[in-house]
Amino acid sequence: MSTFRKKGSQSMEKNTNESGSLAIPFVKNQPRILQGWAFFDWANSAYALVITVAIFPGYFLHVTADEVKILGLKISDGTLYSFSLSFAYLLIALVSPLLSGIADYGGRKKVFLRFFTTLGALACIGLLFFTDMKTLWVGVTCFILATIGFSGGLVFYNAFLPEIATEDRYDKVSATGFSYGFAGSIILLVTNLIVIQNFEWFGFSESLKAVPVAFVMVGLWWLGFAQIPLRRLPEDARHPYSRALLKRGYEEVSKTARRVLARPNMLRYLSAFFFANAGVQSVLYLASIFAEKELHFNTSNLIVLILILQVVGIGGAYLFAWISSKKGNKNAMMYMMVIWTMICVGGYVVRTGLDFYFLAAAVGLVMGGMQSLARATYAKLLPEDTPDTASYFSFYDILDKLSTVMGTFVFGLITQLSGGMRNSVLSLAVFFIISLIIMRRVVVTKEETELG
Repeated sequence: MSTFRKKGSQSMEKNTNESGSLAIPFVKNQPRILQGWAFFDWANSAYALVITVAIFPGYFLHVTADEVKILGLKISDGTLYSFSLSFAYLLIALVSPLLSGIADYGGRKKVFLRFFTTLGALACIGLLFFTDMKTLWVGVTCFILATIGFSGGLVFYNAFLPEIATEDRYDKVSATGFSYGFAGSIILLVTNLIVIQNFEWFGFSESLKAVPVAFVMVGLWWLGFAQIPLRRLPEDARHPYSRALLKRGYEEVSKTARRVLARPNMLRYLSAFFFANAGVQSVLYLASIFAEKELHFNTSNLIVLILILQVVGIGGAYLFAWISSKKGNKNAMMYMMVIWTMICVGGYVVRTGLDFYFLAAAVGLVMGGMQSLARATYAKLLPEDTPDTASYFSFYDILDKLSTVMGTFVFGLITQLSGGMRNSVLSLAVFFIISLIIMRRVVVTKEETELG
């Protein structure tokens, strides 16, 4: 049991451990600790931008043969990349409830935050040894492990927020982390671009040989800057493990699933979210693969592409926040689904690099707004005065990952069956159309219904 005493903008929390003794009091809203927490976003966002989106996808296609034989089956390099993403997120989705249970009740947040950070960072550094088809297994394995390290670490990173800040500071502290992540990842990406573009300065014979340096830089950046939050965040309570602890997360997800099934409106919304997110995540993760494979973008083109996505994404988030204030969350999301559908159709017909840059700007416009409004809309649909918001959002997080699995798997499967990625991009439009149809029947708030 915890007791709280507010004094100005700070709150002091006293926890009792398993033996009933009083734990060391912890004062919330300490600027040094809040800044340290935000620096974890600065550290791990480098992986999200450089590895999953900007540089590694194109490098993977360059190093990997057009067709790869896996378990006796011949699949394309793009399909292998898509399936690797699907497999990583499927593993995370399966263990996510267990991780949430440990985060909430096990008192091992910092231990596991350090473990997943180290796993992800070392896996990024391991990509240095992925240089040809003989080391393809190194590339696939390290990419999967890095993705697991990134996603697994986020569970414990997010779980620290209620411990270090009072509820009235959540939005501001979270936004600070986002801004740190954006700034840090852009700085590292531009540095990578300088190294790759000027490879001869650093003793490389060609730009392709300079690319693995970026993976090492991501690992060192991630592991190095993560030491700031790992030193500043509060120490673990170290509650003893038990079978009940290991089952707790799965029990919470099962209980939340039953509650959602009993609320048709929330079920409709989550169904709409599932299909829309499958399309969104597939576009974000696989856009650079498409650009390299279908439009023959080089690494420098891809980095410019990602910079467009990031910069326009900031303005897009503010734009649709304004639209939401005027038309409501539901209508704003439906507008974005229409734009996403048009983007998928555009991806099918696009032929030139310039056209694709305009398409990337459109993606950036709806990228940030879609993700932020989806979560905010879900929060509005939660039962009033519910004490179990964490379990509801844990369930939401699992749907997020499972939809990513479905989207990337379908993309890879259609690429494999049709022999090209254009049909895969067009198929993603189906996800947004299904989501749009379902979303029309969702009621978010009484006020929003009047606005619509």
